[in-house]
Amino acid sequence: MVVGEMPDGVDLLVVGGGPGGYVAALAAAQLGRKVVLVDSTGPAGLGGVCVNVGCIPSKALIELADTVHDRKAWAQRGVSTAGIEVDMGAFQQWKGGVVSALNNGVRSLLKAAGVEVRTGYFRFSRPDQGVLECQDGPPIHLRFESCIIATGSRPVHLSTLPHDGRRILDSSDVLALERLPQSAAVVGGGYIGLELGTALAKLGVEMTIVEALPELLPGVGSSAGTIITKRLRNLGVTVRTGTKVTGDDGARLHLDTPDGPDALEVDTVIVAVGRIPNTDDLGLDALEVAPNEQGLLEVGPDRLLTPRVAAIGDITPGPALAHKASAEAHVAAEVLSGHPATFDPLTISAVVFSDPEVAVTGLTAEDASESGYEVDIASFPLSASGRARTLGEDLGSAYWVFEKGSGTLLGAQIVGPHATELITEAAVAIEMGANLEDIATIIHPHPTMSEALAEAALVGLGRPIHVPLRR
Repeated sequence: MVVGEMPDGVDLLVVGGGPGGYVAALAAAQLGRKVVLVDSTGPAGLGGVCVNVGCIPSKALIELADTVHDRKAWAQRGVSTAGIEVDMGAFQQWKGGVVSALNNGVRSLLKAAGVEVRTGYFRFSRPDQGVLECQDGPPIHLRFESCIIATGSRPVHLSTLPHDGRRILDSSDVLALERLPQSAAVVGGGYIGLELGTALAKLGVEMTIVEALPELLPGVGSSAGTIITKRLRNLGVTVRTGTKVTGDDGARLHLDTPDGPDALEVDTVIVAVGRIPNTDDLGLDALEVAPNEQGLLEVGPDRLLTPRVAAIGDITPGPALAHKASAEAHVAAEVLSGHPATFDPLTISAVVFSDPEVAVTGLTAEDASESGYEVDIASFPLSASGRARTLGEDLGSAYWVFEKGSGTLLGAQIVGPHATELITEAAVAIEMGANLEDIATIIHPHPTMSEALAEAALVGLGRPIHVPLRR
């Protein structure tokens, strides 16, 4: 021990206050542990990126955009929509209230559970100890019995598009805009780029989405990407796939397209090409562990890095999703508290708040085939859904991926209204080992969007009602 180093003793230390960290702290406290949670922004950062500058603010912006756009769409249904105006300043005040309420809610839960929250950057210095660097005071040494790392991720910044917060923005910058640009380009056609690009287009911004790969939403499935692309073009969004960005000169975004070099004049450039795990400044050498090539910490089903230290959330392999982090948090807290637990879900649903919404769970047909299953797909188009029609929607579908013969459900995808709310039925069915017959014989209420899953199951059984029999 260094002379003068007087460590504070901590029973269970949680590093990071996001959806993984604060859930881990609460779960550990419920198991009788004395918990200290440290976050670089302290109590103000509770809820993490998700609550403060990610999931919640983005969905607030999307709801605003959908409301404005839907009112215009209702004009042909007999509703006068003249005089709609958007005040982004007022929106930001309202959004701030939403974020503050959720942040305060997390703070209250931690306080009630007896969790101590401290502010500072934490780095490991030994296998059972680290240093909390505080902005307004000397560093504090903390020795822990157990530790859960939940430091999350941050937006990727491109060297060809240096972030300045004025012209070159990241997703957090967009969600804080007090004034909308006249034109913008989103670099990245994944879920973040699509959500932001669609919302801004609905608010009247002239939008272009640039994606280096051949289709939008890479990895989700070509059918979803095709439907989304069609809707974006209906919204007036220019979609440029197979196109790379080579730089920006302050007025024009320079592109490398399949037809050669090109340039795009836009007011704002939004970089949404992914996120990078926050594992590069944790002092991991002291634990004798190192991130992999993607910067992720490899963990087993017990989420342990060492006998004392667990890692969860965006810093571990798998989808970087808040609900995955929260689920892992329970496992880590239980394992470090001496209880048997493993993280081994059959499925982790992913949702995209695009237009229409996209939700997927379980295996894709390709993944299922590679895993050795003899696979089939059963699809039901939303153009045949009465409820979708009343919502003014005819694009989209629901489909099941299932094993031939047994009909066991392996995966599902929904593209359409409320897909993000509906996908959990499919996830529960897969986790419970259900088959097509189980879903088809459950009586779904009419008229609802949930009927699409039952109708797709009937298609797979060869007994369709509202679409023709497959030949």
